[in-house]
Amino acid sequence: MTTKPLPDLTPTGTCWCGCAKKTGAGSFFAPGHDKVAEAALLAAEYGSSVAQLLHGHGYGPGHSVSARAVAEGAWQTCPSCDYVGAPASIVNHRKKAHAAASATEQG
Repeated sequence: MTTKPLPDLTPTGTCWCGCAKKTGAGSFFAPGHDKVAEAALLAAEYGSSVAQLLHGHGYGPGHSVSARAVAEGAWQTCPSCDYVGAPASIVNHRKKAHAAASATEQG
């Protein structure tokens, strides 16, 4: 969820990483090629540096991209600690990080 308007994109049947492979119905990428495209973009535009990517968008120390994701509603904060992530990541985190504490409290 972003406050910035994003264009409506339509899968074309061809992988968007540029490899020209055919994709399944409703898919932008061949399996795994979303990560290929992401890495290629990072290399081409930011010298393979996530720090450069963040800086280029105004993030870094003192301006957290994670806090922005939470504020925009795209990410959540774990109700038991300060971990932040996508909703599915929070579920996995709670199962792993807080399972021992939950078992101890129940035992």
